Amino acid sequence: MDKQTLEFITEKTHALLEAPSCCKEAKEAAQNWLAAVGTEKEAEETKKYIAELEEDIVPIDGLINLAESEMGQKIFGDNAKNVAEQGRKAKEAGAVHCFCDACQAVEAILSKKDEMLA
Repeated sequence: MDKQTLEFITEKTHALLEAPSCCKEAKEAAQNWLAAVGTEKEAEETKKYIAELEEDIVPIDGLINLAESEMGQKIFGDNAKNVAEQGRKAKEAGAVHCFCDACQAVEAILSKKDEMLA
């Protein structure tokens, strides 16, 4: 991976770690990847990191469906209807994934997947 891609992924990885919506598994994969950069384990951890991120990113339809469900009411509380509406507006504007900070960082990282694996 070239220096520019590494810097981009590192920046977005730190953003992911700071995102309140980042799950435990993604945080662990991000930390493991950061620790492996520049070592003999970098390629292996990069593959694991990408696999975890692909598993965790939420499609926009999944967000909308969640926000409109009973579970969504528990998670988002009184804001559930607003989240669903924001999701629909984001989808109409072309969004493919959830608009939370974690998903946005993951989307940015995965946009460089080919460069990461090169």
